[in-house]
Amino acid sequence: MFEFFIARRYIKSKHKVNFITIITLISSLGVMIGVAALIVMLSVFNGFGSLVTKLLVEFDPHIRVSNLAQFEGDRTFAINEINKLDRVKNAGFYAEGKIIALNKKSYEIINLKGIDENLQSTEWGVKSKIISGEFNVENDNGIDKIILGLPIALRLSARVGDTIFVSSAASIERSILSFSIPQTRPYLVAGLFEAKNKEYDYNYAFTSLQSAQRMLALNNNISGIEVRLDNISSAEQVKPRIASILGENVTVNTWYDLHKDLYNVMLIERWGAYLLLALIIAVATFNILGSLTMSVIEKKKDIALLRSMGATKKSILRIFMFEGILIGLIGTVTGMLIGYFICWLQLTINFYPLDPTKYIINSLPVVLKWSDFFAVGFAAFVLTFLASLYPAKKAVKISITEAIKWE
Repeated sequence: MFEFFIARRYIKSKHKVNFITIITLISSLGVMIGVAALIVMLSVFNGFGSLVTKLLVEFDPHIRVSNLAQFEGDRTFAINEINKLDRVKNAGFYAEGKIIALNKKSYEIINLKGIDENLQSTEWGVKSKIISGEFNVENDNGIDKIILGLPIALRLSARVGDTIFVSSAASIERSILSFSIPQTRPYLVAGLFEAKNKEYDYNYAFTSLQSAQRMLALNNNISGIEVRLDNISSAEQVKPRIASILGENVTVNTWYDLHKDLYNVMLIERWGAYLLLALIIAVATFNILGSLTMSVIEKKKDIALLRSMGATKKSILRIFMFEGILIGLIGTVTGMLIGYFICWLQLTINFYPLDPTKYIINSLPVVLKWSDFFAVGFAAFVLTFLASLYPAKKAVKISITEAIKWE
């Protein structure tokens, strides 16, 4: 294809460097910087997204069933049916409610969550986040045990082995109405956990399911069911099956549903950053448009000679379109390689470390996805293609006689 050969020769021209050549180099450099920045930015967003998901699913269930008070069937039968479903590793009841924890002169209003100790794993949940003491919430010698978040323990000045006192919101309400002192129950601090998630570290304490039911005056009632799957990607497929077992009155949420607002904010930030950095490529493509337009004016004689030798208008169109696309392609491929290299360096030698005393990680998270390379490459190609159209059409309209006469 001679059009491609001529377009390549125009780019690799060995004539003296002029203003048009400088504009062309700047255009290609702009595309390169924009593509590299986009690849790095998207990879960092992927890294933070994966980190957030990891932190959430290490502690949260993959599926949570709430509003179980509306379920009129046999709960034990229902949970057995849920455990029989494909992809379900285990499912268990939980009880949750507001309490006031007291120790000496300090107090904290927190959530008390009762869980089934037998369903906890060292790979996820509070058991996997114990930093002091042990995961043991079963009643021992007549005293209930509790596991506190590290910030809560620090504010209460409570250590493992200390006894704190707990009163429920319902107990306090009754005491106000009867003008009496609220009833409290002693709890032995069995362990401390740190999930690196403020929602849990600052607001939650854990005990056994039976203890929480007694403390919150739930009798044999429960707050809901937590379901763990063998893979989080199966959550959307398992969700309707659980809903069909429990009926329409209960609420079934996946791990994504529980944190949908957070992921929506992250998505908006991602698209905002994408559009801002894409402007760099857009500006570079305007430079391509300008340099090609000047190139067409400079090469009027060449265009006239090619036309007089039998080249069609379509061939002339292709020459300048190929030239613009090649300029953009050089910048795009080079930018992709630079972006990949920067991400590879971060993954390999961690050249941008983070202070672990200030952040929950010690390095900037990066996750490379080929879909990002495709999306950025495609966007850059489309922009350079569009930028090539006007100069190419301008070249087609050049009159052979007029061009030769003026040259």
